[in-house]
Amino acid sequence: MRLGDLHPREGSRQKRKRVGRGPGSGTGKTSGRGQKGQGSRAGGGVRPGCEGGQTPLHMRTPKLRGANKARSRKIGMFRKEPAIVNVGGLAVFPAGTVVTHELLAALGLCRESKDGLRVLGTGELTIALTVQADHFSATAREKLEAAGGTCVLTSEAAE
Repeated sequence: MRLGDLHPREGSRQKRKRVGRGPGSGTGKTSGRGQKGQGSRAGGGVRPGCEGGQTPLHMRTPKLRGANKARSRKIGMFRKEPAIVNVGGLAVFPAGTVVTHELLAALGLCRESKDGLRVLGTGELTIALTVQADHFSATAREKLEAAGGTCVLTSEAAE
């Protein structure tokens, strides 16, 4: 077989639609554009983003608010959604365990997230644990250290 022997299968290629070639063609007179209106005119059609009286999507979505927009909550794909676990949820581990995001996700105690892990301070903890996370709230840090455990930021653990 050579490159010149290749040809498309039967019916895989559609013929080009020739419009405005008389009533017998099926696309004569108005050329498939309907009767009157915006879509029938030259250069016509609804512009992208127009929703016909309804407020367009780009105006309905929330924007960055506040005096300092750089620190405001991001929107859409720029928003970070870290996995969250409370201090009370860590009480299932035996003392001395090194608790990581992967371990918590494997046990179903938090969801998997590419944006890291946040440890919050709800609940009680009486055992000493070493917890590796991207962020600790002030109360979570207090409760972990009061129980004899340590808080390790994952950026420090990587080094």
